[in-house]
Amino acid sequence: MANLLGDPTAKLSGRLTLNPIKHLDLFGSFLLPLFLIVLRSPVLFGWAKPVPINPYNFRNPKRDGAKVAIAGPSANILIALIFGLAIRFLPLPYSFSSVFSVVVVVNLVLAVFNLVPIPPLDGSHILFNFLPESMIGLKSFLHQFGIFILLFFIFFGLHWVFVIVSWLYYFITGFQFII
Repeated sequence: MANLLGDPTAKLSGRLTLNPIKHLDLFGSFLLPLFLIVLRSPVLFGWAKPVPINPYNFRNPKRDGAKVAIAGPSANILIALIFGLAIRFLPLPYSFSSVFSVVVVVNLVLAVFNLVPIPPLDGSHILFNFLPESMIGLKSFLHQFGIFILLFFIFFGLHWVFVIVSWLYYFITGFQFII
């Protein structure tokens, strides 16, 4: 999306690719998940490198920044819809239905989690585009303490993401999903 809106930063840095190796983060993609597996954590968590953008390359930085922020969650929702509607309307064998179900859930979790308006998540970039300039103090506070707020949310509020995902799964597939 950023490339379409005039920012070639990701393309110039070799990140405009479907090659997953280019997107892996040593800590977020390997070390943290491995640590959680070793600890037999019930939750496996990780991340990839964020795609670099330069908002100064956009024609309209404020509006285009929101478009870039919504692009990732929108792609996740589209994938969830395609696979979820296949579950709902196609006579799939159980093995396909199970795999499609995982695809739907993973993409819904990614979309809903990313839309939480806490920096550095995409939801914060969307929120900041709608907040008036008089809320500069809130923006500054969220940027400064966003990572701590996010960790607090992961430990104490993440269950709400799963509640929303469960409801969306039912809405899309017509089947109950118990988390």
